[in-house]
Amino acid sequence: MLDCLIVGGGPAGLTAALYAARGGLDTLVLEKTFAGGQAATTSLIENYPGFPKGVEGPELAMLLQSQAEAMGTKFEYAQAEKLELNGPVKAAILPGGERREARSLILALGAEPRTLGLADEGRLRGRGVSYCATCDGAFFKDKEVFVVGGGDTAAEDALFLTRFAARVHLVHRRDALRAARVLQKRIFAHPKIVLHWDSVVTALSGDTRLEKITLQNVKTGAEQTLPADGMFVAIGTIPQTEIVRGQLALDEAGYILADDHMRTEIPGVFAAGDALQKPLRQIVTAAADGAVAGWQAESYIGELED
Repeated sequence: MLDCLIVGGGPAGLTAALYAARGGLDTLVLEKTFAGGQAATTSLIENYPGFPKGVEGPELAMLLQSQAEAMGTKFEYAQAEKLELNGPVKAAILPGGERREARSLILALGAEPRTLGLADEGRLRGRGVSYCATCDGAFFKDKEVFVVGGGDTAAEDALFLTRFAARVHLVHRRDALRAARVLQKRIFAHPKIVLHWDSVVTALSGDTRLEKITLQNVKTGAEQTLPADGMFVAIGTIPQTEIVRGQLALDEAGYILADDHMRTEIPGVFAAGDALQKPLRQIVTAAADGAVAGWQAESYIGELED
């Protein structure tokens, strides 16, 4: 049996693994896709300490994973279909019924991009509609692209896409961006970026791929349909916590409730990262959560053995 099972391999899970394994715990990270989470799909990260010139997301993810592995962390790439949190033995149930059991469990479940909920959005996903500018931006060289959102991610995506696209339209439902001031300055100064204030996307059209986007002004109701080769949605995230609903306390939005020590109400179950109810969701705060969770898992196992 493992000492510590970590579900999720983003910055929170990887940092938790580093601390737990360094503390002598037999530690396994269970990750459904690839290590690094959303950080691994970010082009340039400028606000992570220790990198004065910034760091590419995939590089940071690789470094975090390598450091955790160097401390003895094991990795398994599989989807947890069910979690058993209560009792002295915690478990993740994998496809086919295989179990991974541990004396402590850290939930680093992360969050996924929020969609617009438009009729043709799902049909056109991967056919012009994307939720990851870093993943797909290079496919839109000399194209007309739209970014939906007004926060840091939307601003970063718009700036990143100017490397490839002929023109980038930034669509925001309000009359002011929520992004950091430094990003706003870059947005307003960039000749390739066109801003659409007080606007929402109401329709998408195209046979085999995205061809047009319809925008509506939320104040006047006026609509316009514009040619579009790509649309990148950056309107926030949804916590991936359905797997623990009914077992753990969640807030109204589905985020996990934990104390300052990353402890949930179940002994031996900790939480970290973007799936937590918290005021700021950044890579550095996810890593900080993971450090506390890994430290607390070590303390918990120590108490069991006393």
